[in-house]
Amino acid sequence: MSAQPSHIPPPTGPAPADALRADARENRERILRAAREAYALHGIDVPISAIARRAEVGVATLYRRFPTRASLITEAFAEQLAECAGVLDEALEDPDPWRGFCTVFRKVCAMQAADRGFTHAFLSRFPDGTAYAGERDRAEEGLALLVRRAKAAGALRPDFDVSDVVLVLLANNGVANGAGPDSAAASRRLVGYLLESFRATPSNRPLPPPAGLELNRLHGTG
Repeated sequence: MSAQPSHIPPPTGPAPADALRADARENRERILRAAREAYALHGIDVPISAIARRAEVGVATLYRRFPTRASLITEAFAEQLAECAGVLDEALEDPDPWRGFCTVFRKVCAMQAADRGFTHAFLSRFPDGTAYAGERDRAEEGLALLVRRAKAAGALRPDFDVSDVVLVLLANNGVANGAGPDSAAASRRLVGYLLESFRATPSNRPLPPPAGLELNRLHGTG
């Protein structure tokens, strides 16, 4: 009888379906991670090819997971989008208009300081057809309502303009990018100062005219 071979080579057939699914999931997560990093550094106009290189996948692989640029942007910022919507809903449901107004500034600015890509999620000009087109409009309407409620309650100075929300986010973005490891504490300090200046008091002096900035006019601010 001939001796049995000491080594039996592994089968060479197709990979099991679960292995393929695991590989696809891994590629998807790598692409999303790379996209968030690239958007945080360079804005949402980063070429798809640059994101594929950062993720160490081919462009064709990226497009299999995300058929359009809009779908990649939407998925990359889905968590931030949901959190922003939750903060705004919480503020609008608060029976105290001033407290709701302050909640938005404190929480949104804290998110901005913690995640450099957040500014793009909240302020950027996203392509039509993404979830952000509708969410941005809803955010603008909600912010305008918060401002009206706080003014009607006599808590917010009467010359505050809804476009001042954008000024706050731009200022806080500068703090978040410039304060290094102290960005969270610096952001809290800035927001504290600003909220005190927004409060209606008999000593309020008139401000210069508002700049008239809009959320959909800002992009590339990260």
